[in-house]
Amino acid sequence: MSDREYEININPDWIKMYLGKIVVGLLLLVGIFTAVKTVGPEEEGVVVRLGEFDRVVMPGLNFIFPYGIERMHKIPVQRQLKQEFGFRTETSSPRSEYSKTAYGDESMMLTGDLNLTDVEWVVQYRIIDSYKFLFRVRNAEKTLRDMSEAAMRKIVGDHTVNEVLTVGRQQIATSVEVLLQELCDEYENGIRIDQVVLQDVNPPDPVKPSFNAVNQAQQERETLINQAEAEYNRVIPRARGEADETIQLAEAFALNRVNRARGESDRFNSLFEAYQKAPEVTKQRIYLETMEKILPNIGNKVITDEKGNNVLPLLNLDKKN
Repeated sequence: MSDREYEININPDWIKMYLGKIVVGLLLLVGIFTAVKTVGPEEEGVVVRLGEFDRVVMPGLNFIFPYGIERMHKIPVQRQLKQEFGFRTETSSPRSEYSKTAYGDESMMLTGDLNLTDVEWVVQYRIIDSYKFLFRVRNAEKTLRDMSEAAMRKIVGDHTVNEVLTVGRQQIATSVEVLLQELCDEYENGIRIDQVVLQDVNPPDPVKPSFNAVNQAQQERETLINQAEAEYNRVIPRARGEADETIQLAEAFALNRVNRARGESDRFNSLFEAYQKAPEVTKQRIYLETMEKILPNIGNKVITDEKGNNVLPLLNLDKKN
């Protein structure tokens, strides 16, 4: 066979037809892929036409102009988001793992009394306005991170190291939350701050033993103060009660003596007035009243006639009748 017998006759029109179909098919696939968008239940889609905001679409299946004429940004408006400072969550399993090796610059801060402290915190937030989130601020999440760090450094700088490490943590978190929301409202970034949580606050590693010793001493001091106050509250009210009782008894005794003295005085004055009016009668009455009080207490009584001379009847005086 010659070489001409193996030649295949290819029609150029067929090649153009097949290439045209392939190109059309590819254009259709690209058009469908770029025109059909699915928005999740926690999201809303912001459609941008030729770089300009056009509309907001709700969750579900949506269509936009294909081939890059319109683009969609999916914004999680129904989801709580968070930013971590001073550490990052590596895994979110039941036993979460964290990494803080490369984030010391975020968490190292200077307090109001010129001490260093290592502050780790979390900002929890929601996107409430997708338009402002995309178009009012360039890179709103990065801006929020910068604002969060600035707000935390400002509030920590207004407190002492002891307040940051112990009793002032909740107040600091609340103050940062309020300040950060004010900044978000001022920047109009479409973000609402839900909560600021101080995850962990520690002194720097080189001075941590000294801080722990100081904290332990402060805790022991507080314990001793509480014990002393408890003993004070146990003893002092009881002593005050006993003192009040003694005072009340003394006042009652004094009132009784005074009233009795006044009664005796009034009785004597009345008796004296009666004596001045009838001396003999008063004498006789006083004598009889006195004998009435004395005679019942002297036992057996013998009454004799002053004219009697016979003493024989008196020989049995020691016998009881």
